[in-house]
Amino acid sequence: MPSAMPAYRTRAERFDDLVLDAVERLERRWTRQLDGTEFAVEDVPPSNPAPWEHGGVPLGRYFPADAGLPARIVVYRRPVESRATDAADLAELVRDVVVEQVAHMLGRAPEDVDPGYGDDH
Repeated sequence: MPSAMPAYRTRAERFDDLVLDAVERLERRWTRQLDGTEFAVEDVPPSNPAPWEHGGVPLGRYFPADAGLPARIVVYRRPVESRATDAADLAELVRDVVVEQVAHMLGRAPEDVDPGYGDDH
């Protein structure tokens, strides 16, 4: 599709849209708790893992608020895309990664944050 067409979206832009959809879904339920939290997408995680990460490449990461910076949740596009089998699986995986990171931030189980967590759609 030509880039001048409104429907034209790069793969990265479509991924960003999936993250936004997942965040908007959670914000309806957790508005106050997520207030001020920044959500971002990066292509790949930095090469230095967080102390609590063991094995494998992380799909997302939660960064607590620090020194005047707000709390941030980052989803790593390429590792997530590499694990998805198709577009529907990608949307579900993105949602699950966002839910897991929000759950980590809130100190809750992912199923408490989103009762549909882990469900096959």
